[in-house]
Amino acid sequence: MIESQKLPFEVIRARRAGARLAAVQALYQMEQTGQSGKAVVREFMEDRLGFGPDEEPIEEADPDLFKFVVNAVIENQSKVDAAILARLSKGWKLSRLDSTTRAILRAAAAELIEHQELSNAVILDEYVSLAHDFFEKSEANFVNAVLENVAKDLRATQ
Repeated sequence: MIESQKLPFEVIRARRAGARLAAVQALYQMEQTGQSGKAVVREFMEDRLGFGPDEEPIEEADPDLFKFVVNAVIENQSKVDAAILARLSKGWKLSRLDSTTRAILRAAAAELIEHQELSNAVILDEYVSLAHDFFEKSEANFVNAVLENVAKDLRATQ
């Protein structure tokens, strides 16, 4: 039996939410610093998502999901960005978006592509919640609207 099967659902859900938050932070850091995905993932695993001296996680986040999301964005970058761009107003560029908004949209779009077993509602709920944590209601509503349309586009073609 794997460890996650022993944990209560609430703990598993909290660890997944923590992983998605960490993935958004890692994507933001990669963009701001120019560090490679591999370097940022390693840093997060060692300093933020690693294990402390008592072998307990330093941060309550699922390290496998964290790595999965960051790598999914990197591996699907052109498809992810094209899907987001298609749902922005005509003439808008990704660079006009706030860096955190861009990271949230990219992580969500990558999960929509790679996590076919998860419903749109689960993925959107997670990332719109993150948007609410970072922004005022209007920006979170913008993230929600873009992601609803991106989900329709990405999942309709697969």
